[in-house]
This record gives sequence, structure tokens and C-alpha cells, in this order.
Amino acid sequence: MNSAPTTARQLGLLNCHDCHLLSKAPAGEEHEHLACPRCGAPLHTRKPNSLTRTTALVLAATIFYIPANLLPMTITSSLGTTQADTIMSGVIYFIQSGSWELALVIFIASIFVPMAKLLILTYLLLSVRFRSLWRPKDRTTLYRLTEMVGRWSMLDVYVVTILVALVKLGAVATIDAGPAAVFFAAVVVITMIAAESFDPRLIWDVIEEET
Repeated sequence: MNSAPTTARQLGLLNCHDCHLLSKAPAGEEHEHLACPRCGAPLHTRKPNSLTRTTALVLAATIFYIPANLLPMTITSSLGTTQADTIMSGVIYFIQSGSWELALVIFIASIFVPMAKLLILTYLLLSVRFRSLWRPKDRTTLYRLTEMVGRWSMLDVYVVTILVALVKLGAVATIDAGPAAVFFAAVVVITMIAAESFDPRLIWDVIEEET
């Protein structure tokens, strides 16, 4: 039977979270007071308060996600009439107008991806808290995927910004950003910070402690 591989923590090695330099921790010295010799950032064996911080950020993003989808994303004024559109009503409009491709892109980037990120981060937090041993490689892959695609959720905000800048025809037509834009941007930014706050090495710590 093969023995478990030796980990960096067991060898007293610390990875800098900023420049990723691997440093040897001096024997007998508290890790909380160590600094990276290259960039000066504090060194830790694991990200401090990772679970608590990520949980708080995920809860905040979940709260903001509700008004981001219920409130208007754009407010269009044309010839004396005003129309407010949410993200979903915008998707429906593009479907009805025959622009399936654009509707699909907006749905995936603005509705599916933020919801998937929240669900995946919640699952990862619960799996670590309940000390799950189930498929750690797959859970790590889920985390990497979540971290990678997070910024692309800003697509809807970019579209609104471009429309507001371009469609300014005075009394004929104007498009203004609705209140949902602020909440949606907050969801994207908070989930990105939450993904950065989560330490995927915690998934493997449970495996090592149980074996």
C-alpha cells in the first residue's frame, strides 16, 4: 500500500498568496509573524479565517442576487413612453425578436453563472465544514472553474454601460441604467472576492486528517 505523499505544510514550507514564492519557515517561529522574503506579504499555512470570510461573502452575494434579478436593469424612454426591463425580461425580448444567440449569452452570463457560482461556493463550504471525503479532486476542479469564470458575469453590466452611452437621442429615446445594475455588479464583485477568500487546500486537509 502506497503511503500518503508528504505535504508542503509537513515540510514547513509556506506559499505566498501574493507572489506564490515557496518559503521555508524558520523552526520554532510563529507563522503569523512571518513575511514573504520577496514581496513582504504575510505568510500563512492557510488563508486566515477562510471559511468564515467566504461564508459571509456568499451570504451577502445571495442577498444582492435577489434585487439584481427583480429590479429593472435598464429603463428605456422613447417618445413619451417608459419601459423598465429586468435581466430576464431582456432575455425574453431577444428570444421573441429572434436573437436566440444573444439571449443565450445574456442568460448564461447574467443569470446562470452567478447562480452557479453561489451554489458551488455554498457546496464547497458545506463540504469542508461537514468534513466530506467525497471526490476531493472534483471539488478542487469545481473551485478552479468558479474562480476562472467569475469575471465574465460582468457582461450584462458592460452591455448596459454601452447602451447608456450610445442611446442618448434627447426627447426621441434614452436608455438609463436601472437600480438592478448596482446590485448585479455587487453580486459579481462579491462572488469574485469570495472565490479568492476560499482556500481549496482545506478540502485536502480533511482527507489528510482522516487518513
